[in-house]
Parts: sequence; C-alpha cells; structure tokens
Amino acid sequence: MKKNILLLILTLFIINTVSAQTNSVNYGNNGKAGHSAMINGIKLYYEIYGNGEPLLMLHGNGGSIEAFRNQIPYFEKHYKVIAVDSRIHGKSGGCIDTLSYDMMANDFAGLLDELHIDSAYVIGWSDGGINGLVLAMKFPKKVKKLAVLGANTLADTTALYPADIEEMKKTVRNPNTPTIKRTLNLMMINQPNIPYSELNKIHCNVLVMSGDKDVLKPEHSLKIYQSLPSASLCIFPNSNHDALIQHPALFNEIVISFFNK
Repeated sequence: MKKNILLLILTLFIINTVSAQTNSVNYGNNGKAGHSAMINGIKLYYEIYGNGEPLLMLHGNGGSIEAFRNQIPYFEKHYKVIAVDSRIHGKSGGCIDTLSYDMMANDFAGLLDELHIDSAYVIGWSDGGINGLVLAMKFPKKVKKLAVLGANTLADTTALYPADIEEMKKTVRNPNTPTIKRTLNLMMINQPNIPYSELNKIHCNVLVMSGDKDVLKPEHSLKIYQSLPSASLCIFPNSNHDALIQHPALFNEIVISFFNK
C-alpha cells in the first residue's frame, strides 16, 4: 500500500514537472527556437522544435505561433515542428493594409524553400487551414499530408452565419478600428473564393475537421470533405471553432493517427 502511494506521488510529481516545463516555454517569443527569414520581401518569423520529418503549423486570423501551445510539445516528439507567424501577425512583417490567402501561401512555400524542405506535413487552424488548402493547391509537391480545423473555402452565407458576417462588417466600418484589425476582417469578408470544383487540384490526403458548434456551417465542412479527391472527416462533439484548445489531447491523437496511416 505504501509503495503504491509513493508510486502515485512520484507519478504526479513527474506529470507536474513535465507540465511546468511545457508551460514555461514562451511559444511565439522563444529566443532559443526563434528564427527570421526574408521571404517575398518581408521578415517571416518562425520557431523550430524537435527533429524528424518536417511539420508546418499555421495559425488563424489574428493569432500567432502561441496558438499551438498545446500542440508543439506533443508533435515535437515525433516531427521537426516549424511554427510560423503569418505575415502581419505576431513577429512577422508585411504591409498592414493588404493581405490575402494567396500571399500567405506564397510566403509559406518560400519559407520551405529557404529551409530546403521539399515537402512537409501541415496543420492549419482557421485561416491557417485555408492557407494550407491554398498551399496544397498552388504548390502540391510541398504538402505531404494536410490536417485543417475550421477552414472555409467560401466567404458567403453558404459557409458562414449571417450574424458573424455582419459583425465583421461592423468592425470594418468602425472608424476606430485599428488598420491591422480592419485588414484582417476585410480579408475574411471577401475571401476565400475557392469553388468546390477547384479542390480537386489537391492530391494529398486531407483531414477536414470542425466543431459541431463551429462558426462555420457543418454542411460547408462536409462539402469540402466531399469535394476533395482523398479526404477524411472529423467533427468534434460539443466543440466550437477552438476544438484544438478545448480538446488538445484528442485533437493531437486524431491528427497524428491521420499522419501515420
């Protein structure tokens, strides 16, 4: 009995120690892992963790590398994780009054070239998922497998709820909205515009994920899945647009299982 209690205490100590070490990493502002490269005329900031086959992580609108704080510690044990701040996000540069998914996909392709990486696994969340889809369309050899969460291919009411579109329009119309926030919302109002038929250009395996209470309509995620030549579908129950934060362990296990199959 005493041995079991001591073993339990030791186990809890190890778990808490590992958790404390993980939480002590300042993802998105980690000097030990951080790098910058001039890509397409802008400074692109990225951090590298782990070893193995390359895995590119692409965050969402208004986010940064820090968004993957629950994923990097897990995936760095299996891959060489390359987490990137998209242009005008985080510590990356760029013109704050113009942005498009094509521009960002070109940046990521350029970064892979800079790092001499022919192809990589890719995880994209929200806008990062859109970027992943565009990257796989424009640069098919760059993407080995793609996992996207909460990605849309259209910006109209077939994909988004009218109230959310109107809220973004209010943000753009507000004269007090900072330029960068206006630019980010304006992009989401007008982009992406990828017809379902264009998704057949993506030849890698794609895992399409969303929450059952996502800001995207579930039928849109289903249509993306159905339009891809080779795809799997995962809908997280009792989850919103932030499923990878709500259920990090489940998300990580589902994605790595997809990558490994």
